Amino acid sequence: MHFSFLTVTALVAGAFALPSVNHLVHEKRERLPPGWQYHEKLQSSEVLPMSIALTQSNLDKADDFLMEVSHPESPNFGKHWTHEEIANKFAPSSETVDTVKAWVVSSGIAPERISRSQSLGWLKFDATVAEAETLLRTEYHLYKHETGKPHVACSSYHIPEHVAPHVDFITPTVHFDTKIPQAAVKDVEKRAPSTTAAAGHPVETAAALGIGAPTSGSLPKKGALINIKSIIDELRNCNRFITPNCLRALYLFPPGLTANPQNSYGIVEYTPQAYLQGDLDLFFANFSKNQVQRTPILASIDGGIPQTTQQGFQFNGESDLDLEYAMTLINPQKTTLYQVGDQVEGASFNDFLDALDASYCAGDDPLQDATYPDPNPGPGSYQGPKNCGGFSATKVISTSYGYNEADLTAAYERRQCMEYMKLGLAGTSFLFSSGDSGVAGNRRQCIDPATKEYNDGSSGIFNPGFPSTCPYITSIGATQIVPNASVTQPEQACETVIFSGGGFSNVFPLPSYQSAAVKSWFTNHPPPYGADRFNNSQNTRGFPDISANGANYVVAVTGQFALVYGTSASSPVVGAILTLINEARFAAGKGSIGFINPTLYANPGALNDITMGGNRGCGTPGFEAVEGWDPVTGLGTPNFPRLLATFLKLP
Repeated sequence: MHFSFLTVTALVAGAFALPSVNHLVHEKRERLPPGWQYHEKLQSSEVLPMSIALTQSNLDKADDFLMEVSHPESPNFGKHWTHEEIANKFAPSSETVDTVKAWVVSSGIAPERISRSQSLGWLKFDATVAEAETLLRTEYHLYKHETGKPHVACSSYHIPEHVAPHVDFITPTVHFDTKIPQAAVKDVEKRAPSTTAAAGHPVETAAALGIGAPTSGSLPKKGALINIKSIIDELRNCNRFITPNCLRALYLFPPGLTANPQNSYGIVEYTPQAYLQGDLDLFFANFSKNQVQRTPILASIDGGIPQTTQQGFQFNGESDLDLEYAMTLINPQKTTLYQVGDQVEGASFNDFLDALDASYCAGDDPLQDATYPDPNPGPGSYQGPKNCGGFSATKVISTSYGYNEADLTAAYERRQCMEYMKLGLAGTSFLFSSGDSGVAGNRRQCIDPATKEYNDGSSGIFNPGFPSTCPYITSIGATQIVPNASVTQPEQACETVIFSGGGFSNVFPLPSYQSAAVKSWFTNHPPPYGADRFNNSQNTRGFPDISANGANYVVAVTGQFALVYGTSASSPVVGAILTLINEARFAAGKGSIGFINPTLYANPGALNDITMGGNRGCGTPGFEAVEGWDPVTGLGTPNFPRLLATFLKLP
C-alpha cells in the first residue's frame, strides 16, 4: 500500500539486524494512531493469546477458479462450488502447518501447547511476553487510550525467511483496532481534531467496528423534508424526486411478479443502524400498498436486532432506505435482513462473514473484530456465543457501508477480499456502495502527502474505498437525472449533495477481467494528475464497476418523507435488478449469476454508458465520466432488457 504507515512487507523486507538466520520484518507500524500513548514496558511474565494466520493453499489459482465459473466464455459458467469443496481447496498445506509449527516449537513452545483451529487456518497458543518476544524478535509494550482502555502491541515483528511465505499475519502485534466501548468512542469523537491518523493505519479507534456508528462517513446524506402529495405525478418529477417507478422507468425493469423459492436477496445492516416498521409501512402505503405490515426475514447475527431505543436519521436513514427500496422493487420475492452486532460491541464486515462461513470465523483478528459473548455486559449486550457459520448466503447481497482503504491493514483487507472470492465461487453476488465523496474518502478526507495523515479534504492524495477496491466484489457508484431533464434522457454522474466514489487501489492488483477497460481509459482519457495524487501505475484495481441513481430518493424516515442521497441508495437498487435477473434464470431452469464482473466487462453494451459529470474531491475536479469505463460511474447504469438477455444466454 503506497501510503500506509502500517506496512506489510512479509516477503520483501530486509533482514533483521540481530544475529539470526534471515529474519524478516513481517509487519511494521511507524507511529501510534491518535488517542494512544505509550504507558510502560509489558512485564515478561504476562501471558498473551497468540494466533498465527496460516497462508492458505491454492490462492495463486483462486482467480482462475473464480473465472472458470464466472466468465461468460467459460464452459463451466454457473457451476458453482459447494462450501465443502471451497474449504478443502484452500486449506493450508501440510507443509505450511509443519513449517510454522516447527518454528514455534524451536523457540521453546512445547508442541502440546499449540492447537489448530477447527477451520484449519490458524495455529493458536498462549505465550508469556518473554516467549513471544523471543519468537518474534520484538518487544511488547502497554499503551493506553485517552478513554483509559489499555492495549498490548509491538511496533514491528520478524519471522524467519523460510517461514514468511507460510504466514499471513500474527496477533497480537502491530494493530491498533482494539475495541473501545461505544460510549467512550462517541465521547472521544466529539473532542477529536479534524486531522485524524496517518494513511494506512486505522484512522479511528475501533475502525472496523465503527461501520454502523451514526458518525460513519459511509451513511447516506439527508436532504429536505417533502410533502408526499406534491409528487403524485411521479414520472414527471423524477428529476427532483426519485421513487420506485422512476427507477423502473430509468432502467426499464418491470415490477416483480414471482417468488421462486431458490431465489433470495439480502441486505446487511450494522447495529445501531436499524429500520422502523412504521417507516416501512408509511412508504409501502404510498408506493407498494400490498406490502403494508410486511417485514424482512430477520437473520440476527451476534445478537443483532432492529433496535428502536435510538431513533433519528443517523440511526434509521440507512436501513429505511435500503429496505424500502429493496423490498418494493423485488416484491413478491422476500428480502432477508442480516442485522449484525449487538448495541454495545457492534460488528465489522468480518463478523458478518463469520456467520456465513464457519471456516472463516476462527481467523478473526481479536483486535479488530467483535468478541462474543459481549465482554461489556449490560443493557443491549449479547451474551450468547459468537455466530460462526449457520447462516446461508443469499444469492445477491448488498452492503451500503464502506471503509477507506487506508483505515485497515493490507493483510486484513486481503484476507477479507479472498473470502468474497470464495463466496463468489459459491454463487453469491456481493455488491458494495463505492462511497459519497468522489476521489476523497469518508468524511471527504484526503491524505496529506507530507505527513501521510488524513486532512480536511481540501488537498492531498486521493483516498480510495474498501471493499470497493477488492476485485471480487461489484462496486456501485452513483448517477443522477440531469437537472430539468426527463426520466427518459441519459443520466450524468451524481453531483448533487454527493459525488460518486471512484479511483484506484493501493493494495489490490488490476484484475484480468478489468484490464482492457482500465488500460483503454488511461490511453484514451489520460487524467491530469500524476503519482502525487493517485496510483497511476495502471496495474491496480479501478472502481466503481457500474452505477445507479443516487440522488433525490424519497424515503420515509422517523414518520416523515425526506430526500436522501448516496451510493447507499444505488447499491440496493442494483441488487434488486440482479435479483429479478436471477428470478428469470431460475424460471428457465438455470442457476444464480454469481460473480457478475467478468460478464459485465465482456458485455459493456448491456449497460447505459454515462459520459457527463465528475467526482470531485481533494481540492480537484476529480475524474470525469467519459465514453467507456471510467473511475466515476464504471461501465454505466443497468439496462435491464439487455442485461437479462445477456445472462439468459449463459448456461
